[in-house]
Amino acid sequence: MSAAGDSKPLDGTLVCVGVGMTLGAHLAPRARSHIEQADIVFSAMSDPIVELWVQGMNPDVRSLQPLYREGKPRRDTYREMVEAMMVEVRRGRRVCGAFYGHPGVFAQVPHAAVAQARTEGYVASMEAAVSAEDCLYADLGIDPGAVGCQHFEASQFMFYLRRVDPSAYLILWQIGVAGDLTTGRLSTAAGMKGLLVELLLADYPPSHEVIAYEAATLPIASPRIERFPLDQLPVAALTTATTLVIPPAAPMRRNERILEQLRLMGG
Repeated sequence: MSAAGDSKPLDGTLVCVGVGMTLGAHLAPRARSHIEQADIVFSAMSDPIVELWVQGMNPDVRSLQPLYREGKPRRDTYREMVEAMMVEVRRGRRVCGAFYGHPGVFAQVPHAAVAQARTEGYVASMEAAVSAEDCLYADLGIDPGAVGCQHFEASQFMFYLRRVDPSAYLILWQIGVAGDLTTGRLSTAAGMKGLLVELLLADYPPSHEVIAYEAATLPIASPRIERFPLDQLPVAALTTATTLVIPPAAPMRRNERILEQLRLMGG
């Protein structure tokens, strides 16, 4: 095996794939091939049925889910997940990380693992997959190119000053843990979500209809699409899988100055 500074790649490899959102329906051929041909597969599936399905594709599938614990900071869990994969990569194994949905969408571990492997001189890559965002557009009939979409992780939206355009869709991910400063909770209290509502009331009326969305994980299941007024968000049933979709509350406003300049240019 070559040293990390040599030009020749080291023997171990890492590829992170996604199995999509719906069991069996979204797995691409390349992702399946990576899972089947790997020496070791590390899986991170929140659904035990999906976990069992992945285990049927390779004789050595190791779950990363036990690393999660209530009260344990997620950054510690993520670091341990990356290290678990890297230990085997350093041993010269073909390692596949199989993740729920898309491995690069709201998934820190695959990005961190690929970056770490490349830093150490190993061949590492990521395969695209169907994400919750893709399902959201299809299930809710939203074209992101129609009026635009703004996407934020819910807690990040609260912690930082962000500019909201109420004429576009606002999509807040991981709404069930909105306001969690510890990064260790699996849910947050109504009061924390109430603070989020206070922020949103600067741009939306309290009666504005919002949508709690969860993609279907089984072919026989339906997505969760629950509509309620914005001010009812603190008492709504929300999980780490719930995404909050806030439809536009105002029409788009024409930029007459730019339009006039474009007309003068012959646009």
